[in-house]
Amino acid sequence: MTIGEYNSAVDSWADALYRYIVKNTGAVPSARDIVQDCYEKLWLHRDHVDPLKVKSWLFTTAHHTMIDGIRRSRRESLTESHKLPDRAIDHGYSDLQEVLHQAINQLSEVQKSVLLLRDFEGYSYREIGDITGLSEAQVKVYIYRSRIFLKNYIGTIDAVL
Repeated sequence: MTIGEYNSAVDSWADALYRYIVKNTGAVPSARDIVQDCYEKLWLHRDHVDPLKVKSWLFTTAHHTMIDGIRRSRRESLTESHKLPDRAIDHGYSDLQEVLHQAINQLSEVQKSVLLLRDFEGYSYREIGDITGLSEAQVKVYIYRSRIFLKNYIGTIDAVL
C-alpha cells in the first residue's frame, strides 16, 4: 500500500468507521481512539493489506478492537451492575430515538454489531460475516433475533408515542 492509497483509505472510510464505533459503544472519546488505533495498525501493516480490501480490513480491526475494549471495561467494572427497564413504554418515554437506542444497548455485543452494520451502515451479510468472523447464516440469525428483540422491547409505535 502506498502513501496515496493510505490517505485515500483515511478519506474514504474514517467517518463510516467512526459512526460504526460510536453507534456500538456510545462513547465518542473511545471511538476516536479506536479509529486512530485502526489507522495506526493499517500503517504498520500496510505492506500486507490489499488496497482493494482495506475497507473490510479496517472494519474487522475496528470490530475486534472495540470488542476488546468492551471486555476490558466490563472486567474493570464488575461491581457496577444496573439493568435498564425491561420495557421502555412502562416509563412513558415519548422519544422514539431514545427508546431505540436504549433497546439497542440491551442487545449482546454481537447482535448490536451485526444489526448496526446491516441497518445503519448498509453492509451485505457476506461483508458483515467477513468483518465479524461469523458465517453468513450466523449473521442472518443474529440480525433476525435482534430485530425480534427490538420489536418486543419497543412494543407498538402507538404505545411509545
